[in-house]
Amino acid sequence: MTDHPHSAVAARADADLATEVRRLLPEIRAGLEALARIPSVGFPGFDPSHVRRSAEATAELFRAAGVEDVRILSVAGGHPAVVARKPVPPGAPTVLLYAHHDVQPPGDEAEWDSPPFEPTQRGDRLYGRGVADDKAGVAAHLAAIRAHGDALPVGVTVFVEGEEECGSPTLGLFLSEHRDLLAADVIVIADSTNWAVGQPALTTSLRGFVDCHVEVRTLRQGVHSGAFGGPAPDALTTLCRLLATLHDERGEVAVAGLVTAGPSKVDMTEEQFRHESGLLDGVSLIGSGSIAERIWNKPAVSVIGIDCPSVKNASNTLIAAARAKVSMRVAPGQQVAPAMRALLDHLVEHAPWGVTVTVTPGESGAPYAIDASGPAYDAAREAFREAWDGVNPVDIGLGGSIPFIAAFATMFPQASMLVTGVEDPLSQAHGVNESLHLGEFARVCVAEALLLAKLGRQVGAASHAGGAAPSSGQAAAPPGLAG
Repeated sequence: MTDHPHSAVAARADADLATEVRRLLPEIRAGLEALARIPSVGFPGFDPSHVRRSAEATAELFRAAGVEDVRILSVAGGHPAVVARKPVPPGAPTVLLYAHHDVQPPGDEAEWDSPPFEPTQRGDRLYGRGVADDKAGVAAHLAAIRAHGDALPVGVTVFVEGEEECGSPTLGLFLSEHRDLLAADVIVIADSTNWAVGQPALTTSLRGFVDCHVEVRTLRQGVHSGAFGGPAPDALTTLCRLLATLHDERGEVAVAGLVTAGPSKVDMTEEQFRHESGLLDGVSLIGSGSIAERIWNKPAVSVIGIDCPSVKNASNTLIAAARAKVSMRVAPGQQVAPAMRALLDHLVEHAPWGVTVTVTPGESGAPYAIDASGPAYDAAREAFREAWDGVNPVDIGLGGSIPFIAAFATMFPQASMLVTGVEDPLSQAHGVNESLHLGEFARVCVAEALLLAKLGRQVGAASHAGGAAPSSGQAAAPPGLAG
């Protein structure tokens, strides 16, 4: 039995496309490094002009790639986003390619082995804030578009957000105001991770999050610890006792009423987890269940900040007031409003010694479970398998949160959602010495270019079979893409 001639033609076209991506990689990397030199931190207290400059640099990269319709857009109170659009071929679907150009703060720059905003290669990795999360996602989209040149088989809309790391506070309004501009049949979100170097993955579930500030006050003012210590509880000790109630003795989350999702299909060894997390020897893992279940499918509570005198500035004084920020990851299937209420109620109800606790709800982001079936996922798996030389991608969860995914799903319910990424477990996104594996980055770029080609072929095959594709922006996906 011989292969169908169309299959042979497609294979040759895909090989040529992969070769073109690799030819372009030096220029794509140069663009990535230029973006990574811009400290585009969007949090309050940081210079917002850097986020604007990052948006302008991103827009210029897509204009230089031949994309004529490039816009820098924002809504009231929001940071600038970039939208770049290539025309839709007749009867073809539209694919929305998402990434974000804002980054996390670098933290203590003295802890970095090289300056966080000066991309530096060591071995096979490129180090710098944002090189993986998520300016490499921007660069991968750029590579895919440039590799196809003027022969893109699908319509493409690139959406590069400018405030994802801040929790996407104005994204809902942005999607509402620009719904027609962003309407798509397939959405590719390049802001996740692969299972390991050499092992591609598609993310099919994500935890959500809620956070809050909790403040305890025990005294009208600070007083001498020798004169009053003993009978009078200080606020910092009181806060520590309160925060300790968030877990039981085994380290299980003790907040009542939270959802736990089902078992995971893949797992990691304790040795692998310890290595990737940097857990020190002798420190026990907490909680129960498989490690993958604990980081993907169960809630987790962390204290991520405390306002109180530093050790350096401490005096023999009973602290009158202390405040902490508590972050809680919630499992797929959990509604965020009840989760926030449960966390706030727990902190109030477990206050020790009759202390009045003030809790202030903060940000939240919904978890999401993705239907990983249908032709778009088939095309993605095939593209990943080819880019990784025959290695099949695995479906994984993500312990972190991408709140906007639920917003996209609500706004475009008929679109197929593909969550991909350029990170790997050693990328240390959000941490010091964030890095990008350059070999994996090349494979991601190839995979995305191949994905666009395969999505275009699916529609062509369906049309040959007698289907009629609707125009882009209609609610129904074109033939071959409807799950």
